[in-house]
Amino acid sequence: MIELTKFQGKSFFINSDLIETIEETPDTMITMITGKKITVKESVNEVVEKIIAFRKEVSEKPRVVLK
Repeated sequence: MIELTKFQGKSFFINSDLIETIEETPDTMITMITGKKITVKESVNEVVEKIIAFRKEVSEKPRVVLK
């Protein structure tokens, strides 16, 4: 999950795996796979950087091996 900011200033978390597209129109518009559209304060590049950072963090966490 990544943290973003709505235009009203309220922060929220979004599951980045459910993002279909991100576009600047000139506001940043995120379209989810459900078709829901969300406008955020962050730029497209900021959203992409947050997604990359989150995925790196998840992939670097140690994995528990059950015996």
